[in-house]
Formats: sequence, C-alpha cells, structure tokens
Amino acid sequence: MRNIIEKSGILLFFCQLLVVSSLRAELPPAINGAPLPTLAPMLENTMPAVVNISTRTEIKMQEHPLLRDPVFRHFFQIPQQQRKRHSQSLGSGVIIDANKGYLLTNNHVIHKADEILVTLRDGRQLNANVVGTDPDSDVAVIQIPSDNLTEIPLANSEALRVGDFVVAIGNPFGLGQTVTSGIVSALGRSGLGIEGYEDFIQTDASINPGNSGGALVNLRGELIGINTAILAPSGGNVGIGFAIPTNMAMKIMASLVEHGEVRRGLLGISVQDLTPQLARAFDLKKKRGAVVSRVQDGSPAEQADLQPGDIIVAINGRAVKNSASVRNHVGLLNVGDKIKLEIVRDGKTVTKTAKIGKAQTATISGGKIHPKLKGTVLRQSQKNQIEGILIDKIETSSYPWQTGLRPGDVIVIANRYRVRSLEEFQSAIDKRQALLLNIQRGNEAFFVVLR
Repeated sequence: MRNIIEKSGILLFFCQLLVVSSLRAELPPAINGAPLPTLAPMLENTMPAVVNISTRTEIKMQEHPLLRDPVFRHFFQIPQQQRKRHSQSLGSGVIIDANKGYLLTNNHVIHKADEILVTLRDGRQLNANVVGTDPDSDVAVIQIPSDNLTEIPLANSEALRVGDFVVAIGNPFGLGQTVTSGIVSALGRSGLGIEGYEDFIQTDASINPGNSGGALVNLRGELIGINTAILAPSGGNVGIGFAIPTNMAMKIMASLVEHGEVRRGLLGISVQDLTPQLARAFDLKKKRGAVVSRVQDGSPAEQADLQPGDIIVAINGRAVKNSASVRNHVGLLNVGDKIKLEIVRDGKTVTKTAKIGKAQTATISGGKIHPKLKGTVLRQSQKNQIEGILIDKIETSSYPWQTGLRPGDVIVIANRYRVRSLEEFQSAIDKRQALLLNIQRGNEAFFVVLR
C-alpha cells in the first residue's frame, strides 16, 4: 500500500511539472490584446549613445632619497632613469552632441589620464581628448571624432518625481554594457561629502564600479542623469546610487565647452545651518533654512540688502534645507546670473534679488597675518572640494617650509577654529601666540605647530 501511495505521489508531481511546462511554453505574446511590457525597443535606440571608457595613466614612482644622490648612483652604477608604472581604469560616458563628438562623463573617470580610449556600442575604438573638467561637481567633457555617432535625447530633470521608473546603463566591472532598472528614490540629495557641489538624484537601480559616467534614463530613453556614485561600505551595490541631474550637468558642460572651466560667481555671504536652537532664538516656526552670518562689503549680497541674521528659506523657487543647499545653488550659477532669495527677517518673509558677481581670487602674504607664516603666499581655495586656506607659494628657506608645510597644502583649522576664508583665518589668529594648524594634503590630514 505504501509503495502504491509513493508511486501515485511521484506520478502526480510529474503531471504537475508537465502542466507548468506546457503553460510556460504556451505563454501568450499579448495580454488582452496588448503586447507584454518590455524595455528592449527603448534600449535598442538608447544604448548606442552610451560608451565604455578606458584610461591609461603613467605614474612616476617615488625613489629612496639615496637614489637621488648622483654620487651614490655613480658608485653603485645605477642607471639614471625614472621608475614608472602604469595604471588603468574603466568607466562609462554618454554621447551628448553627435555632430561635434562631445561626451559627458565623470571627472574621476578620466582624472590625470594620459590616454583615453572610447569603445562604442558597435565595437569601434576611438581616442578621446579632454575638453574641460570640473572636479567640484565631478563632471567632465571629452571629445571623439564625430563620425556616425548616436546622441542621447535629453529630459528635463526638474520634472522628475520620486517613484518615477529609471534605467541605468553603463560598464560595471568592465563586463561591457549592462542595464539595470529601478525607481527614483529621492531628489536633491546633498551634504553627502561625495562632491563639492551636490544635488543628486538617488535611485535603487543597481550602480556598480564602472557605471560612473554612464546614463540614467527614463522609460522614453531620455537622459535624466549621469551615474556618479554608490553608497556602500563593501564597494558593491546595496540599492543606493546617485546621479548628477541632466540640467545641472548640461549647464556645467556649456561652461566647459565655452571656457574649458567652470567660472563660478560670488554672492558674498557666509551661512550656517538653521539649528533648532537658532530657530527658537529667532522665534521661527520654520525648521529648515540657512542663517546669514556675514555679508561681504561691496558684494552683490550687500547691494541686494542682505543682512546678518536673515534666514534664507528658498533660492530661485527651490526650498533651502541647510547651508550646503545655499552653497550648491550659488555655486552652480554663472557670473551675471540673477538669483532670487526668499528670506525671513523679523518674522516676515521678503524677497531679495541679486546678480552674481565675479569671484575674487585675491592672495595675501602669510607674514601679514602672522610672523611665523612669513615666506608663504595664501589664498582662499576649494582645492579638491576642500574649503580652506591654500598655501599657494612657499619659500624653501622659510620657517613654514622647515616645519613641513608645502605648496598645495590646505589649512582647514587654525587654533581649533574652522576656517573657510581669509577673513575667518585672520580672526582665528592671535599674532602673539603659537599657531596650531590642521593641514589637509591629498587624502592625509595632520597638525603643524608654528611657535
């Protein structure tokens, strides 16, 4: 009896398997007269506009100090040649202008590259030239020969909504063109510390290493963003990716094509976050915004009658979350652009209009700020997205050089005060006391004391 039951069960299982198989085999080409949904037709038109980018960089290797001694080299008969190694990286790019051969990608994809090779969807490989880069926004424009190229149509990224379906196209892990899909998870992401100027589209479409510079498109195949970064401790995708909105990227591209650089303007204010404590102190119901802490003399902000204590709640119709929002809004405007600021002053909401002015890159002798800085030339800087005081020049015979300071170092803290401008640097220093400086050099940070 038991054998009969077991055989009946096995027979029933195979019958079910045959039914399922037949159902799969007979899957209809349409449902209620409509074809099954697929992204294939859109991708067939869009993918030729997305390219793979490979770069080659020659890196000079550091030598031991003894190897730089000509007597030592002569004694041991060491040939006079520079040790070098080559580094390669992979990324993606998007053809924006087929007639001129312009491509958008990320700055970090082609940063310091000696050779840039673009591989098209049809297998062609073309050498590219750099038109311009903007490290602060991580946008770069490169150019290839404009022969039978396909450009991508553009969408208005301002029309995006959370929940819109999106598709990411790129070259993850060097596997070749790969497509992933998802939705817009959030808009206007900033303050992440990924770039200097941030206004990211957040998506759960898988973005992995190698996708950088690739396309984020809507279901019509229109470009809505340039894939830029992932947020993942392990370095792999966990459903949190970021893309630079098309409108932002195109504005930066226009400046790079025209000038070879982004010429950011100046409003002339210092701002800080509107904290709950400040909101209570100003008797405000609003919990988000930026407080104007300083207005530069003769600046566009002063001409527009902005005052310390004003609370900026919106710029050009877009809500301001914090001080980073103000920096992003202003940093993405060009000289001559008009900016409309909605502010709260004395409990009333008023609107002020200013015209963005030309940013000043004034330098100052370090000796005028503090005797121990004699021999240096300083200027305000945002070197590699780091706000602070850049050591522009330094004499090798000076005391700062002997303490270990070098050209390109950025002073971010002076005597335990965060400094972003020359004015803040000067106010943080007492000429009679020693200087405690926190220095940023590349990816390293360290303290230096000048007594």
